[in-house]
Amino acid sequence: MQISYTFRNLDSSNALKTYAQEKVERVNKYLDKASEAHVTCSLERHHHVCDITIHAGPFSMRGREKSEDFYSSVDLAMDKIERQLKRYKEKLKHHKGGAHHHLAELEHIKVKHAVYAVQSPEDTTPESEGPRVIRTNELVAKPMNVDDAVMQMDLLNNDFLVFTNASTKEVNVVYRRKDGHYGLIEAHPPHNGALTR
Repeated sequence: MQISYTFRNLDSSNALKTYAQEKVERVNKYLDKASEAHVTCSLERHHHVCDITIHAGPFSMRGREKSEDFYSSVDLAMDKIERQLKRYKEKLKHHKGGAHHHLAELEHIKVKHAVYAVQSPEDTTPESEGPRVIRTNELVAKPMNVDDAVMQMDLLNNDFLVFTNASTKEVNVVYRRKDGHYGLIEAHPPHNGALTR
């Protein structure tokens, strides 16, 4: 497995790279197609943050944790990834990438995701500006079925996932509800150009 590293607000550490490599390679007991991983270590407000992303076939998994030291953060991030891998081990093992070769023909749609900061009502004044963007990134709405989209969202430890529904060819969103269930938002063009109310 090819592993790359990024260090932010701290110097690169060979000892930490070696430690992270040993931990990341533990996924090989769950996956036979893990191709690459990226480990990002950063110092954020006295917290040692480790963000690990692993790519295996059509799926990616992610763990991000912070603690008082980087070694503990690596352990916690990998524990999160391993919990998800144990949950989906059989499904990942029996996932037939070849059976979904027609998905490659579907267009990969880029989706922009923005995070806004909003002032609390008590801090708002008539002169206050509205919500302001504090972070943006681009996501790719990959073609997949709903079951795979839910699994991918869990493997990434996200609360939502934008994807192209393989059945309808439309952009959909799966999300984690507060009651523990999952929701599905399906976008459809209006019929005859008219919007329903």
